[in-house]
Amino acid sequence: MEHPLIGALDDLTMDQLESKINELNSKLMIAYRTGNGYLCDQIRMALESYKSKLYEKREEQYKKATEKFDDKINISS
Repeated sequence: MEHPLIGALDDLTMDQLESKINELNSKLMIAYRTGNGYLCDQIRMALESYKSKLYEKREEQYKKATEKFDDKINISS
């Protein structure tokens, strides 16, 4: 489930998304240690939003990279 209060993430680069994911992971560990379950849930939702956007951008990048090889012979099969 994605966090409802996070705005559009389309403007962020992959590096910015990865940085934010790392930051949220460290905050999640702090929330676990303090026993704040509600905060853990909120951070997990935010993490899901950032991870799904990063996944979308990686898929898009992969598709662009493989398009230029469409006319080549596939020897992996």
